[in-house]
Amino acid sequence: MTKDVIALTERMPDTASMLAGLLAGGPDLHVQTVGEGAVVQLCDAGGRPLVSIEAPLLLQVPGEAARLLGPEAEPASGTAWWIEARAATSVPDAEALAGHFAARMAMMLGGSVWPPDAPGTADPAHPLDTSGITAVPAPAAAQPAVDMLTERAAIVLQDRPLIPLTSWLSEALRASLESDRGLQIVTPGHCRISPALRSVLDAPTRWVVQDERCGYYDGTSGAVLRWEDGAFVPDRDESGETPAAEAFADLRPTDDRQLIVSFRTAHAPEADLVLGGALETAWQKLTGTPPAGWSTAEPANVPWSRRQLTDLAYERAPRPTWTVVVGTPDRPALATLRVLRTPRGVEEDVTLTLGYGPGEEPPLDALPALADELVTRYGLSTMVCQLREAGRDLGVPPRLERPPVPVGFALGAEEVREVGRAHAARTPLPQAPVRLGPAARPGYYYALGDGQDVQGWEALRTLTHYLRSGGEAPAGTAG
Repeated sequence: MTKDVIALTERMPDTASMLAGLLAGGPDLHVQTVGEGAVVQLCDAGGRPLVSIEAPLLLQVPGEAARLLGPEAEPASGTAWWIEARAATSVPDAEALAGHFAARMAMMLGGSVWPPDAPGTADPAHPLDTSGITAVPAPAAAQPAVDMLTERAAIVLQDRPLIPLTSWLSEALRASLESDRGLQIVTPGHCRISPALRSVLDAPTRWVVQDERCGYYDGTSGAVLRWEDGAFVPDRDESGETPAAEAFADLRPTDDRQLIVSFRTAHAPEADLVLGGALETAWQKLTGTPPAGWSTAEPANVPWSRRQLTDLAYERAPRPTWTVVVGTPDRPALATLRVLRTPRGVEEDVTLTLGYGPGEEPPLDALPALADELVTRYGLSTMVCQLREAGRDLGVPPRLERPPVPVGFALGAEEVREVGRAHAARTPLPQAPVRLGPAARPGYYYALGDGQDVQGWEALRTLTHYLRSGGEAPAGTAG
């Protein structure tokens, strides 16, 4: 498994401290930069990488270190410099080199190392003896995040309690897709992944989980996998079917809940447009506070700023901009926000997930008012609200979880105009929709249930079929 070591320092790394940290490996190592200088690598005499060190990241969002690494990693001040060292998997002693580098940085700049018991951290004041460390030749990779590269797949090995969508992993995903490969992230069975990483797992990208009973399985679908021609692929039994792993089918009841609110807004591409307002409004109405931080990868290290988000999206246009947004530690919440240029203008695609423990009630009664404000102020197109039994901390385990159940659906004014106002106002559902926004151009919110049973799916199917049909509502239905 990949050997990642992170230094969380109180003071900003400067050139002198970085050089001192790099020299912690002794005089037998060489230094090179890759990724246009964003990654520094410690290499053996033959130039093969032993440790790759990401550019330091100022972590300004309280709770992010604890969310990704555990509560013991949270800096006392709430802010820290995040310096991540990734050891080569093909070198048995490279983890000690990464640990020694991180410990040297923490010693000079104040702070801590994660994991605290990483090899090589015991005596950071003295250089390691690295004369015997030599990299074993491995399949070449396009960039340092990848552990193995084949004709079909880029393989990344990870072993963290929670696997986040880091900048280097995001870069690995981009590079693999551009080369027509699938990114396959291999982890032990005890690992979970973040909702942000889960949101980008789509074929050919795959989460591969090691399992002592079946070998490997897909962490999101449970399909048993096998290694074939340079990639993990679904296994087949004698009948040609792919079996599900027993470990994945281990459904564990929980009293925790997650509320998932997904919506899309559309705006005219005006010069004074500031993005992020719809997400900020949803966050405020559902949690009582605005978002805490955001970034283009995890950790979300920058305090929430609609202006900075807008500037980034305009810099990248017409390419899409993907960001992750997080909340405060007392209310687990995470959103992914994608900004797109479309024929309708500038669209924001948002999925906001909030976690609730026993005795905490998800604010379902706030959803109609939220939909009303999104229609009135932010050009809501559609909104789907769902409730599910799943962990309050939002981490995604490699096992089956109960599917979410729809509790509400909303149509914006433009969509109501396309469907027909009279048609949208009278549906087969037993409960009349709530009119949203101005009377002249209304939207509608449709209640689908309380999320306690699968009837919410039947209500959503009935509603969407009816809205697409263009016909009249049956006599005696709500309107």
